Amino acid sequence: METVIEQQRRYHEERERIVDTMVKEALHKKNSHRDVINSEHRTKMLLDRYTDATENLKDLYDDKDSLRKDEIRNLSGPNEFKEFYNRLGVIREFHRLHPSEVSVPMSLEFEEYTKMRESTNEDFVNLVDFKDEEGYGKYLDLHEHYDKYLNLKGADKVDYITYVGVFDRFYEISKERKGLEYRKYLEGLLEYLYEFLTRIKPLTDFNLILKTAQKEFQIQWQAGQFPGWPKDKHAGALAHTGAHLDLSAFNTWEELATLGLDRLKSGLMALGLKCGGTLDERAKRLFGTKGKSLDEIDSSLFAKTKPGKKSTKEEKDFEKHQEIASLEAQIYRLAELVSEQRSATKENVTRKQARTAGEKEDSEEEEAESESEDDDDDDIPYNPKNLPLGWDGKPIPYWLYKLHGLNISYNCEICGNFTYKGPKAFQRHFAEWRHAHGMRCLGIPNTAHFANVTQIEDALALWEKLKGQKSAERWVPEQEEEYEDSMGNVVNKKTFEDLKRQGLL
Repeated sequence: METVIEQQRRYHEERERIVDTMVKEALHKKNSHRDVINSEHRTKMLLDRYTDATENLKDLYDDKDSLRKDEIRNLSGPNEFKEFYNRLGVIREFHRLHPSEVSVPMSLEFEEYTKMRESTNEDFVNLVDFKDEEGYGKYLDLHEHYDKYLNLKGADKVDYITYVGVFDRFYEISKERKGLEYRKYLEGLLEYLYEFLTRIKPLTDFNLILKTAQKEFQIQWQAGQFPGWPKDKHAGALAHTGAHLDLSAFNTWEELATLGLDRLKSGLMALGLKCGGTLDERAKRLFGTKGKSLDEIDSSLFAKTKPGKKSTKEEKDFEKHQEIASLEAQIYRLAELVSEQRSATKENVTRKQARTAGEKEDSEEEEAESESEDDDDDDIPYNPKNLPLGWDGKPIPYWLYKLHGLNISYNCEICGNFTYKGPKAFQRHFAEWRHAHGMRCLGIPNTAHFANVTQIEDALALWEKLKGQKSAERWVPEQEEEYEDSMGNVVNKKTFEDLKRQGLL
């Protein structure tokens, strides 16, 4: 049997090893959505174990049974050697009775977590149970709740994709349709969302989130601001008794008196007020209750019979409505947390519906062959031919690769031996910065004369040839400037000056 001090030492060691394992788990690279979820569940297991070890350690330090105090006194007392040999005798006796007992160090126990992380066994790869429709936490599976929604009285007939986007719009449903079946539907939907979120985010305290949502709901409910459950602020006490007389439509008691004695009497009786007197007295008495609750009405106005307060049925209905609204508030909060999964679900269902029968079979075969990380968006796509990636992050088809000539490589020495894939990229690069910079370094203007020239030697030779042509085409005044003599003959400048010097003009 372990001593109290040894138990404390073991719990301290366990806590330190748990922290070290959690750090390694956090630093481990997660290549896919599945790896992220599995890592959080392993961390959750370690965190629960750390909590249990801490609680046990706290109980030992509290020492309510004084065992720790007695053990310390025996170890530090005058007979410490006697205590030592007594414990040594207990250890020897234990090994005599159990000669084949092997002590497993705690380090081996925590190595199992490392093996669990690196193992490819299906039990370790699929730590959490998800339905096929949920794609290991990437999508929602609301088909069961969709069927229940369609069976509700007066429910709008929508398709599944529309339902995924509007299942939390409870404020669009009238209060008259929110009965017992509606409440069962809400309870099932809330249970699924809560259970789904605990599977994809095990480290989040959703109980605390729901408690916060409940508190916010109580504030909104008392203020009459909760969506879908408006509070009548102007009908006064009559609104609480179910009377059909709406006082908010009357501004003075004279207008109320136009209803007649019988109508005023029924309104007063519904409130439990005195219903005698003339027409004016009844109208004034009833109009005085406008905007007031039953507790705010003068007690002298009530009849001797029991005042018209909420009946037991009305109180129960009020409590039922509040419970249903509370369920809606919790679903509102959880629906915000699965907004990413809702969008992905709509895209996934739309994509599946657009497939043909053959494509669906091919897709199912591909999913069956690559159940693990190959299906995840965050994983490196299989690309043995090194094809360019398309807009979806996956390699483009090989026929499209060859159609655009991307299998042909063009090397440009002027650009520093840079390689361009395909004729389109090669032609476009002559007007880009890399080629222009290389031409500038050679001292050559990047003009249309050097199109498709990629070798430095060819570019320099062409530049020298262009310079020779330009110098040959340059205008020479001595040879090209024309003069006219006195006889009308046209000669160049040199001939004209020679004739002029000889006096022949």
